[in-house]
Amino acid sequence: MKTTGHTILITGGTSGIGLAFAKEFQLLGNTVIICGRRQSRLTEIEQSHRGIITRVCDVADSKDREDLAHWVISNYPGVNVLINNAGVQLLADLTKPVDLTRVNSEVETNFIAPVHLTSLFAQHLSTKTDAAIINISSGLAFVPIAFMPVYCATKAAIHSLTLSLRYQLRNTPVKVFEIAPPAVDTELGSDRRADKSQSHGGLAVQEFLKEAMEAIANDTLEAPIAGAKNLREKGEAMFAIMNS
Repeated sequence: MKTTGHTILITGGTSGIGLAFAKEFQLLGNTVIICGRRQSRLTEIEQSHRGIITRVCDVADSKDREDLAHWVISNYPGVNVLINNAGVQLLADLTKPVDLTRVNSEVETNFIAPVHLTSLFAQHLSTKTDAAIINISSGLAFVPIAFMPVYCATKAAIHSLTLSLRYQLRNTPVKVFEIAPPAVDTELGSDRRADKSQSHGGLAVQEFLKEAMEAIANDTLEAPIAGAKNLREKGEAMFAIMNS
């Protein structure tokens, strides 16, 4: 698909991959709308990147999701691209009773929110001649890391969801992409770090972004990025290596 001339909504757009997409798409001449939970962070982005449109929204809250969809479609009816990017990555030891608040947070943010938001936007997007839904999954959708089993399961669910959604929208103008990042140098996964301000290393965000944008421009509907290709291709054979 072309990478300019769109109106794009990006969830989880205040940091990491989401913010990188927002800045890149704005530079390319798109109207970019981001949402996030932190008003202070949204205000900073409004000031440092003039023209990016912001909206406070906790995608883990169903009412917030409904309000977001109504607001975007009412105020920016040209919206034709949805990027389901918001995510949370938490540790979970399933050999002990789990904290369901944490489990629900991961499942709601990583899986239910994309399901719900997609359903809220799908009919509107189907009226556009050039439209897309871009789901951000993970290399861990294909090979899980056992100490964060819920996160990996939600990303595997996003992979499956994307396949079904692509089929359901096959007779519409909506293209359905899955971008599967490897470990990217963002704040994701801070749950397991003593210093929450640290990133976990991994692929530089700009390197991820370059390959992801190429995939979108070339209509590569399923795009594992960098090291995630190995996980996609070798599947279960990588499990022992990943969890050694």
